[in-house]
Amino acid sequence: MAAVDCWFDPSCPYTWVTARWLQEVERVRDVQVRWHVMSLAVLNEGREDDPEGDPEGWLWQPVRVFTLVQEEHGQAALLALYRAYGEAVHGRGEWPDTRDLLRAVGLPEQLADAAHTSAHDELVRASHQAGIELLGTHVGTPVVAVVSGTGTRTAWFGPVLSRVPAGEEAGRLWDGVTLVAGAAGFHELKGRPPEAPRG
Repeated sequence: MAAVDCWFDPSCPYTWVTARWLQEVERVRDVQVRWHVMSLAVLNEGREDDPEGDPEGWLWQPVRVFTLVQEEHGQAALLALYRAYGEAVHGRGEWPDTRDLLRAVGLPEQLADAAHTSAHDELVRASHQAGIELLGTHVGTPVVAVVSGTGTRTAWFGPVLSRVPAGEEAGRLWDGVTLVAGAAGFHELKGRPPEAPRG
């Protein structure tokens, strides 16, 4: 079984589509995804422009909660929270109270308090750095990495998808992405301008 790592910022709608694709890949290929938090807020620190349109720093809030969930409750809890958050925010266009989401997935609602304090920001930064150092700061979310049978680690940004491939279509895309990303000297591949994500 191939170990796949995905670093995601939960606020990104395109990343949600990619995450759902990876969950489809788990069904049709011999892979297991480990989930990690990265942060667009950290990535864009110090920039003169504001590519995410977040002058108030709202993007810090979800990643603080998600990182603390990962630290204190592990992978299964992190994925459960991401599913609940993604289905509500990106799937239905709702903005539920974080406490309600935490309760719904069986986590202590006081974890929501982390959103409004910098007490755990070093955890956010460390998780973010582990993913971004695989590629550099010229990319965004998500970063995906896989270890091949020979022990070689291949990492890439994306793929950026506007819809979720299902079944064998998801598997074929996985095969293609890992083949291209693993080619010596590979740097970049782009498609058409993006459509609105349909997650």
